[in-house]
Amino acid sequence: MKTIKTEIGKGSKPIDKRTKEYKAWVKKHGEAPNGLGDKVERVTKATGIKKVVDKVFDTLGKDCGCDKRKEKLNKLFPSRKPECFTEEEFNLMKFAIDTKKNTFTADEVKKYASIYERVFKTRVDCTQCSFKTTVWKSLLNVYKEYL
Repeated sequence: MKTIKTEIGKGSKPIDKRTKEYKAWVKKHGEAPNGLGDKVERVTKATGIKKVVDKVFDTLGKDCGCDKRKEKLNKLFPSRKPECFTEEEFNLMKFAIDTKKNTFTADEVKKYASIYERVFKTRVDCTQCSFKTTVWKSLLNVYKEYL
């Protein structure tokens, strides 16, 4: 199930992209940002800067380069959009949380690190060093989105 966060903060509620509720949210708020370029564009629209720049460049008959800059920033600094857990991964996380697991064997660390790498499409250089602060904490945040 693909979902989006509807608000920023702890009270975020995921919305299934297949529903009418999602379509209404997108109509009101726009698509979720793909990266820094989309975020900059939102700020410039909200502050009125984009309108002024567009008017000036339209008067001059030139392209301001905003679209190219937005695409470049989106490629350089993409938004971190995690993949969904598989059912097996979800059940593994649920079991660890339900049993209040706080110590992990080396094999478990490797298993959770491989889940992290798949979900976040990134590599973990030192699983022992970054397990609790990066891997486990990030996986917990994804797990909480399902609740």
